[in-house]
Amino acid sequence: MYRRILGGLATAAAMAATVLVVTGSPANAAGTGTGYLHTSGNKIVDSTGATVRLTGINWFGMETDNKTFHGLWANNPWKSQLDLMANLGYNTIRVPFSDDALKPGAQATSVNTYSNPDLIGLSPLQILDKVVDYAGQKGMRIILDRHRPTSAGQTALWYTSGVPESTWISDWKSLAQHYAGNTTVIGADLHNEPHADGTNPNATGSCWGCGDESRDWRLAAERAGNAILSVQPNWLIFVEGVSCPSGGLSNVWDNDPSNDEDCGWWGGNLTKAGQYPVRLNVANRLVYSPHEYATSVYHQAWFDDPSYPANMPAIWDKYWGYLYKQNIAPIMVGEFGTTLASNTDKIWLQELMKYMGSGVNGMSFTYWSWNPNSGDTGGILKDDWATVDQAKQSIISPYLIPPTGGNPTPPVSPSASPSVSPSASPSASPSASPSVSPSASPSASPSASPSSPGGKTCTATYKVANQYPGGFQGEVTVKAGSSAISGWTVKWAFPNGQSISQLWNGTLSASGSNITVTNLAYNGALGAGASTTFGFNGSWSGTNGVPSPVSCTAS
Repeated sequence: MYRRILGGLATAAAMAATVLVVTGSPANAAGTGTGYLHTSGNKIVDSTGATVRLTGINWFGMETDNKTFHGLWANNPWKSQLDLMANLGYNTIRVPFSDDALKPGAQATSVNTYSNPDLIGLSPLQILDKVVDYAGQKGMRIILDRHRPTSAGQTALWYTSGVPESTWISDWKSLAQHYAGNTTVIGADLHNEPHADGTNPNATGSCWGCGDESRDWRLAAERAGNAILSVQPNWLIFVEGVSCPSGGLSNVWDNDPSNDEDCGWWGGNLTKAGQYPVRLNVANRLVYSPHEYATSVYHQAWFDDPSYPANMPAIWDKYWGYLYKQNIAPIMVGEFGTTLASNTDKIWLQELMKYMGSGVNGMSFTYWSWNPNSGDTGGILKDDWATVDQAKQSIISPYLIPPTGGNPTPPVSPSASPSVSPSASPSASPSASPSVSPSASPSASPSASPSSPGGKTCTATYKVANQYPGGFQGEVTVKAGSSAISGWTVKWAFPNGQSISQLWNGTLSASGSNITVTNLAYNGALGAGASTTFGFNGSWSGTNGVPSPVSCTAS
């Protein structure tokens, strides 16, 4: 989905000069095996040959402008979140990142210094090191996912003019060297959701097996995978699919059915992998990793089939399941998720879990996502970053193989509200995107309006942080005036019928197009000139104009 984001690494030499290699505690639990992992037919096995099944979760944010995990702004400390993950049964974390997060001088933002004082002043990579180390203590595994070349957004190809293939590969090699010897980090998901662009026959997006080195994702995956294995031969190489094997969009976009083909989700089409397999120089390291989504992301035609859901196993077989069923390679479904807003989606999730199988011999997976702020799927957590969405968890739970070997503490309630405003708020787009082309750049003109009862003032600045077909993420920054304030209320009226589906770091009240947001207990008190931010996911159609005025009343 185009919601994914991640930053790039500096060269190995630069990283070695600034960051210590983390050795961590090796994962040695029954749930995730012992030592490094490799493959055998369609199985993932550990260093003893025992079959391992990765049943994990995506925790995104390092691919966004924040350059670190989302939810570090919450009152629930990061270690408590990892404890909860493990206690729920997730044995693996897929970590999206962008090359921006790996650059020298990269800074992590929106970290709540009250709940996470141990992260103060750390770089994005240093925070990742701490998560890796603690996850390893709990017997969990980490998969690194190069989600985006920059935090600006998804790309159809694995490179851009600003982030060439050479940077992509060198950053991967640097990461592999950085985590050498740490068996918690088990592999590289090379690039998130390569997909089609342009229309046939003038395709410009990622193809599979077309032979054009500038577009053939299969060949690029070989180049990157072999480069990584040259410095870290123990890693697994996770390779996603494309959307359309030709790399070009179908008649949905050009109204020409003569050159159409079978297209699927971004990253989810591995129909040509049997004919054109990824060839790695180290045997038994390849895992195919498709993505699969429900109607809350995009309403594919197969959801309207009269035989639904009986038609779905054949669709999954065709796109990627055949690789597992024919014992060609393991499958690790790297992303799948839904808001569960419709019964169609609930049935989809139930049937997909059954299709992937139960017990240690089932297909591996990492659910999208831990984060509640994924606009088109939501998360396993609710907006407080502590409460579990039991409707989702109850469907997934029977298929989870918990990590063992660590000593996870019981999940805790969010810590008491701090007396000062935490320096934390979501500042980037949800890490999720449909398999449709992104829309034009969102409107970002800020609108601010002060209000000053009793001598206390504040301003509110509204912007569209990210926009995609039918949905967008908004962000409002509240700033105190020349005097400290103890609370704030922000109001606006949407000009084009937009609506909010989810809001964090505030309390929402909506009446038609009229929106009112008030502070929570922890972010109402602001010192003179201090600011806080709340964000939201919304829907739009036709026009997504910025409201004006946006008023702020202080108390």
